[in-house]
Order: sequence, then structure tokens, then C-alpha cells
Amino acid sequence: MNTQPPPPISSVLFARGILARLEIWPILKVAVQEAWGGPESVQKRSWIASVLVDAFEETNPPPDDQYIEEMLLQIMSDEFDVTIEDGSGEGVARDLVKLWEDTRDGKAADVENFEALAEKARGKKVDVNIQRQDNDEENWEDDDGDDDDDEEEGDEEEVPQLIQSTRTREETEVDEDGFTLVKSKRR
Repeated sequence: MNTQPPPPISSVLFARGILARLEIWPILKVAVQEAWGGPESVQKRSWIASVLVDAFEETNPPPDDQYIEEMLLQIMSDEFDVTIEDGSGEGVARDLVKLWEDTRDGKAADVENFEALAEKARGKKVDVNIQRQDNDEENWEDDDGDDDDDEEEGDEEEVPQLIQSTRTREETEVDEDGFTLVKSKRR
């Protein structure tokens, strides 16, 4: 029988911390709750955690926050078709690097804090500002290369104001059998 020894406590703590931290990352939470990664979105979040654990445990020296941020952004793009431009990947990466250092020293405070936050956030929907971008219109330019952004600020056109219609809409008439009476539009 080929049994492996259990992983060190620091590795278990680190994995728990990563799972909890990913669970409270708003953009990943929305991607999972809206199934942007398909029906296996929840499993993809767990897979991301395992990839991150491996990245830290299999490299010497351990990766820095920039490497982890790039990894997170690439995974989110590949697995959930999301481009993250809000800077949140940087914060997550910094947290994970600190989590790695703390768990190596046997400190579990950050893990417990992330798990408490994740527990509070379970079942709650996240509101985020999502901007969809069509791939066909991405990086589009005029044939002559001119951008419309070249206008001076003083040359802006005035937007016409909406005016109230003076026509009133007639109420629909329903007969005693429940049929709507159609009136001729001729005058």
C-alpha cells in the first residue's frame, strides 16, 4: 500500500487561507455566482487555489506578489473570460504572499480572519460594476487612423432636450366579453 504522509500543518493552513481569500474576492465571487466559467465555476475556484498552493510550494524562492497577480489575472481571463482592471488582483496577490509567510511561521490569524469573512459573505450577492466588451469592437480604429477623442473640450455639441408630447393616448376600451375594441385611426 502506497500511503503518503499527511501534508505539514503550515500547508493545510495556507490552503485554507487561499480558499477563504478567493471566496471573498468580489470579482471571482461574481464570476462563480453567475457561472461565467460554466457549470463547473465552483470547481474552478478550488482548482485556482490548488494552482496557487503548488506555485508557492514548488518554487524556491516563493513567488512574489507581481507574479501571483499576473497568474491570477491570466487564470481569470482564461477560465472565466474576465479582464480585471480594478486593481483587485494586486490586493489578493499581496494577501496571499503575506499568508504564505505567516503560515510558514505557524501564524494562523490571517487564515482565521479570511475564513470568518468568507463565512459572513456566504449566500450574499456581490454588486460590481461590470463592463462588457465585444471582441469585434476591441481596439477598433477608423481606416484613416483618426480618433474621435481629438475634439477640444470647448467644441462639444449641445445635446437636444426631450420635449413633452402634446398628444394624449386614448384609453383602451374592453367590452363586456373581455375583448379589446380597436378604433380606426382615421379622422
